[in-house]
Amino acid sequence: MLKRKDIKMIHKWLREGMSKSAIARRLGISRETVRKYALKLEGYIPVITRKPNENLVDEHLPYIATMLETAKANKVEIPTTVIYDEIVKRGYIGSLRWLQQVMQKYDLRKRVKEKDKLIRFETDAGCQMQVDWVEFPKDNLSAFVATLGYSRASYVEYVSDEKIETLIACHLNAFTYFGGVTKECLYDNMRTVITKRNAYGYGKHQLNSMFEDFAKHCGFKIRVCKPYRAKTKGKVERFNHYLRYSFHNSLSVRLAMKRYVMNIDNANIEVRKWLDEIANKRIHQTTLQMPFSLLAEEHYHLLPLPKPYLGIHPKVVNVILAKNKEISKITSKINNVYIPNRDMQSYDEFIPSLVAITVVNISSSINVGVLWN
Repeated sequence: MLKRKDIKMIHKWLREGMSKSAIARRLGISRETVRKYALKLEGYIPVITRKPNENLVDEHLPYIATMLETAKANKVEIPTTVIYDEIVKRGYIGSLRWLQQVMQKYDLRKRVKEKDKLIRFETDAGCQMQVDWVEFPKDNLSAFVATLGYSRASYVEYVSDEKIETLIACHLNAFTYFGGVTKECLYDNMRTVITKRNAYGYGKHQLNSMFEDFAKHCGFKIRVCKPYRAKTKGKVERFNHYLRYSFHNSLSVRLAMKRYVMNIDNANIEVRKWLDEIANKRIHQTTLQMPFSLLAEEHYHLLPLPKPYLGIHPKVVNVILAKNKEISKITSKINNVYIPNRDMQSYDEFIPSLVAITVVNISSSINVGVLWN
């Protein structure tokens, strides 16, 4: 990939009338490369998207961590050469030097001295999904973030508001991305989830009725963090920091250099590529495995995807209830028939008809003329 200044020179020399072959000779590149960048708009800035380095050591990191933890438990030191010999038996074909660089990159020896375990799985597979909003006021955007507690696989969706309908739609998209539903979801004091804390006693909160109905529809339980204890959902909090500084800020700068403005469309397209190619394929510092690899295991523990949610907004429900009250009043009036009091003279008009019916029925046995008289 050419540098920015070389691309500028190509456009400058082309304006001056220099041929593509001459430019190629001057820059020491092929004529096809010159033609490729000549077709780009003037001011084009090359974007380098670096994918995570997948090396031969990655698949052996959990085994290396187990060896180091076992050595610590037995209060012995284990040299890297011994680790190298062991993973070679397990199929490693890389060099010893490369193994040393990877172990140094993840600070495995330092971390095993400071922490109880190098690899931690605080929640069982398929048990919990942690949810949070990340706000970007300068761009008038918010990001829905969901992180699985076991695999650390994450889903991100940019939205323009944080309404209950948006929250439900993002949940359904996240479940589809992960391929299933966790047994519980963890939130902080999100206003679209919890209405009033301890409303029915300590730990018994008043939840948003629509979201509570949605949770029952999907089959997951709602868990809420304690006030000022956001670290309870530390997995998604750490990913929020990673999202903001490794993706969002970088994307906003790249778009600004191209004189573009970040919006929901371009943000969601780019964040999906980032999730699939970088975030969920990197080696996680805690599990020492790729989130996508662990998600393949966790998938079998997830609840099945729910059917489309056809919930009704609470305001609409109130209107329906009001209409039902009006209908019930009308129905009660119909069932309780009202018979007004009439004056006896009002029945005189019915006498001839009744007499005629009576005459027809008994005419066969009695002289009608006599009866009428």
